[in-house]
Amino acid sequence: MALINTTTTGVLGTTVYGDGSGNLTVQQNGVTLQTITSAPSFSAYQSSAQTVGIGWTKIQFQTEEWDTANCFDNATNYRFTPNVAGYYQVSGAFYYTTATTTESALSIYKNNSSYRYLNDIITGSNRSCNGSAMIFLNGTTDYIELYGYSSTGGTLATGTIYNYFQAFLTKAS
Repeated sequence: MALINTTTTGVLGTTVYGDGSGNLTVQQNGVTLQTITSAPSFSAYQSSAQTVGIGWTKIQFQTEEWDTANCFDNATNYRFTPNVAGYYQVSGAFYYTTATTTESALSIYKNNSSYRYLNDIITGSNRSCNGSAMIFLNGTTDYIELYGYSSTGGTLATGTIYNYFQAFLTKAS
């Protein structure tokens, strides 16, 4: 939301104006110094049980805690496609139970390919993996998803504390 609805000229030809879309632009002598955009962010978690097989499985985050720019699809693709190009801080967690000892890992997928591992492969039952990464997204076609890996399969826990996926814009480009 722009706080300035009209053009304001200050010292040394500095101009600040809102463009009606929620962006603020700062100019000096007609040269844009910075544009402050509405910052997309979301937080989603798994609210319905999901069974994971052997290998990599896309985690289905059905419930949004918030989605400031309507960029997270919690109904079909379970992916974040931001509408502002820039650098995003992304975090997530993957927790499941299994009857046997298993290896597990967590990865952010960008455009349908593994992009960043958030946790090394670890061994044991009742597995929990979590982590975060900074990722550049172009604001139009780039999207991210969260995948979990299991060597034996299992059932994901539900609720906000177990399986979550979050991202926010740290710097627009």
